[in-house]
Amino acid sequence: MSMTHKRSFAALIVFLIPLLTPVHAQTVSSAHADILVKSDSSWNGKPYTAYPQGRPQLTLLKMTIPAHTALPWHVHPMPNAGYVLSGQLTIEDRATGKKQTFQAGQAFTESVNDVHRGVSGDQPTVLLITYSGTPGLPTSEPLKGEKPEY
Repeated sequence: MSMTHKRSFAALIVFLIPLLTPVHAQTVSSAHADILVKSDSSWNGKPYTAYPQGRPQLTLLKMTIPAHTALPWHVHPMPNAGYVLSGQLTIEDRATGKKQTFQAGQAFTESVNDVHRGVSGDQPTVLLITYSGTPGLPTSEPLKGEKPEY
């Protein structure tokens, strides 16, 4: 075997040894999970009746709302849930005037096809929102004459 072949063979062995070494098992244990929100109705008490028909598509958004900002009036055509990472969010229902405020660390369920908006407090609000929709279905629809929510 030539010196070049010996070097190539040695390099191959050095590369393969980690791949051939058995993986040591780590401790197997269950994780801890906190249910942040579990509901069959939205924050304002309206029951969810169905998911959109078709192939499911989940969407997860991280939304940042500047301080002292009211989002445009809008509706969601699908069930969704949110979690306040920082700041606070007050959700307002346009038809009833009902309001509810959610602080950092709280989760909420949003209404389907009810006109509402979110309003931030004295600091920017950062949210995680997950939508259970279908391909092509918008997660948010502005009321006629309003700007998009995002």
